[in-house]
Amino acid sequence: MIPPSFEYHAPRSISEAISLLASLGDDAKLLAGGHSLLPMMKLRFAQPGALIDINRIPELRGISEVAGRIRIGAMTTETELIASSLLSEHLPLLAEAALLIADPQVRNRGTIGGDIAHGDPGNDHPAIAMALDATFVLQGPNGERQVQAVDFFHGTYMTELAENELLTAILVTPFAAGTGSSYKKLKRKTGDWATAGAAVVLRMAGGVVTHASIGLTNVAPTALRASAAEALLVGQALTPATLDAVVAAVRTICDPAEDLRGDAEYKTAMAGEMTRRAILIAASRCH
Repeated sequence: MIPPSFEYHAPRSISEAISLLASLGDDAKLLAGGHSLLPMMKLRFAQPGALIDINRIPELRGISEVAGRIRIGAMTTETELIASSLLSEHLPLLAEAALLIADPQVRNRGTIGGDIAHGDPGNDHPAIAMALDATFVLQGPNGERQVQAVDFFHGTYMTELAENELLTAILVTPFAAGTGSSYKKLKRKTGDWATAGAAVVLRMAGGVVTHASIGLTNVAPTALRASAAEALLVGQALTPATLDAVVAAVRTICDPAEDLRGDAEYKTAMAGEMTRRAILIAASRCH
């Protein structure tokens, strides 16, 4: 199908984009990579009166270290995450996870900010951002504010982002020495969303876990931070009994929607299994 007619705007600065959002109101939609919005428009499930294409705003791109944190512009593509030497050295989880997202064609166009701002629980970066304790930088007519990843997602396609705001950057503290991480994702085929996924960040000392964070993909109306499961890990060795307890805690918080990827019971079980695998791999990298 062909979408209905719409206005097209291509601002060259963040301030210009925010002004357009304010003047056009809720009839306008931001265009980043376009992998979610454009198919919806073609099917006429989404019919915005105007598109604001933010691909030409240089401030929204790039990966840098600022005041002790890694700053990732919201329009940075998955391919750029993979190629970044800064991320490979300080936040390898992001580069590893980006390789599991869709296929090269999508990764060349898809952006980290678009993945997050869309609020789809099937997208990968929300859970990863939670596991990384990331902070999102939002900018609107009243200035800039920062929101923790765990507080950003309110429901499926519902986020903290106001209609007149842009997600401009993601801030993440570099891994401390001895941190291991992993993202395990079960999917039916290349390019598919996760049936279930788990992002894990661990630190260990003397065979005992000293820090743990776990984010879960596509097993609830939003990405989940598995805080109770994390608490069962800290202070413990990775024995089979400990892992079984963590898996049980993960399954307890899952509330997946049934679809072609599986029923709720299967997805819940796979969330536990992806978590177990991610923990073991992350632990093997704690050096």
